[in-house]
Amino acid sequence: MNEYAEVIVLSEGLTEMLFVKQLLAPYLAQQGIYITPVILDKPGEKGGDVKFARARNDIGKHLKQRNNTFVTLFVDYYGIDSDWPGYAESKKQAQHTRKAQIMNQATAEEINTLFSGFDAARRFIPYLSMYEIEALYFSDPPGLAEQSGVPQKAIEQILAACDEPENINDHSTTAPSKRLEKLSSRFKKTTTGIAIATAIGIPKMRESCPLFNNWVTKLENLSH
Repeated sequence: MNEYAEVIVLSEGLTEMLFVKQLLAPYLAQQGIYITPVILDKPGEKGGDVKFARARNDIGKHLKQRNNTFVTLFVDYYGIDSDWPGYAESKKQAQHTRKAQIMNQATAEEINTLFSGFDAARRFIPYLSMYEIEALYFSDPPGLAEQSGVPQKAIEQILAACDEPENINDHSTTAPSKRLEKLSSRFKKTTTGIAIATAIGIPKMRESCPLFNNWVTKLENLSH
């Protein structure tokens, strides 16, 4: 039984990296989970349109470096490339929860196959956020409205149509960040977005976003 755990969080881009560094890392450190965000690396490819080949290489690299660390993935379902394991099957599903289940399971299975000699089945934890990290900000309509300058009614209307934050979908005009950019000219993913996330806090996000909560719970349990 571990009293603490070290986790590498392979993040899609700068927004996710800042979210991990400024919000998730301090939150989990209180529970003995020490996480380090690393942006997925490939020359000329930063954020969005994330190819599995790009993620696979980095996952393998970190699994091989130290056998006592865990590796997790933090990328948005919106914008991932079609080469991801489970991608085609996930696109056939209507429920966002089922899409996430298929993608996470297929990703885990592929990584386990590729890196079975490095205890990948135990050490790798996939997480593809549905549909974007910005969906988490809809966990607190009053807080989001105050921080973004968007009318709270507009935020509540989006939630009413989608039922819950993680179901705010992945069309190029209706993804969470696209909606916020349309509603507020001052919204910027890496500045305004992180300020919003900080004001809302991880606990409220966990309450409203079951998929996100499940991921954080898995990370918490690494030290138990």
